[in-house]
Amino acid sequence: MSELNYQSIEVGQALPEHICGPISRTTLGLFAGASGDHNPIHIDSDFAKKFGMPDVFSHGMLSMAYLAQLLTNWVSQQQLREYGVRFTAITPVLATVTCKGKVVDKFTADGENRVKLEITAELNDGTKTLVGDAIIAFS
Repeated sequence: MSELNYQSIEVGQALPEHICGPISRTTLGLFAGASGDHNPIHIDSDFAKKFGMPDVFSHGMLSMAYLAQLLTNWVSQQQLREYGVRFTAITPVLATVTCKGKVVDKFTADGENRVKLEITAELNDGTKTLVGDAIIAFS
């Protein structure tokens, strides 16, 4: 396999998908502990149901972390220049999240060759739970 470099990247090129899950209750509990986000809507089924939810659901930041892994599986963290997302849907417990990315632009900025990516986190039914973009630098 050839090394990834700016010249070999093409607009429209897809990143290798990053699949995470299913997101278990244990995962939610561990993430709550690691992140300090102990909101009971993510870990207490009775609490979630009291507020009209069918069950607990994943922390949005957990899916954002999975989406960041998509990027760092593709290039080193040092190449990341920008990363932003918008939360668009809830990720239910036991869901599998598929993180996807696509190159949408190539350009030069601050003396670096860079690519812009459109990125998404999606459920099995195609629901996009996160949409965003990232800028990656290449030497």
